[in-house]
Amino acid sequence: MGMPDPQTNAEATEPPGARRLDRNIRAILQQREDEERNRNLQDRVSERITNFAGSWKFILLHVFLYGIWIGVNLGLLPIVPVFDPTFATLAMVASVEAIFITTFILITQNRMAANDAKRADLNLQVSLLAEQEATQLLTLTLAIAERLDVRTDVNDAIHELATEITPEQVLDRLEEREADRSDH
Repeated sequence: MGMPDPQTNAEATEPPGARRLDRNIRAILQQREDEERNRNLQDRVSERITNFAGSWKFILLHVFLYGIWIGVNLGLLPIVPVFDPTFATLAMVASVEAIFITTFILITQNRMAANDAKRADLNLQVSLLAEQEATQLLTLTLAIAERLDVRTDVNDAIHELATEITPEQVLDRLEEREADRSDH
């Protein structure tokens, strides 16, 4: 007699669907790792700059640097000569910095929007598959009920639900409704 296999015991105590859930999570994490690995240098640099620009370190660094700049040019630190009495150089530096940071943020947002679009497409695909499966299950259930001569109060509703609706039909109907709404 050997010792019981801990893996078998762990699997026996897992809730139903846990292995499928773990497989799906691993697939999602693998996809994210693949996307991260395939990012180009520009995207990685843009994201790092964007992340830094959105941090407290960035704010504190700017409060410190601009505070010193302003203090020096107001004559509050007499050991350093005034070099920007009108603050024109400070305004120019801040403007150029804002232009670059905004550009990096836009690059990062564009990449994030592309990823969101891929996830939305995946979500739509999963929803369409679930809709098709549910329609097939309802059709099968109706066929079984008819074969067994089972009648219910919801037969008409089930027949309507069992009717397949294509994405194109949904989009066409949505456009019609939007057109009707804009006409009124």
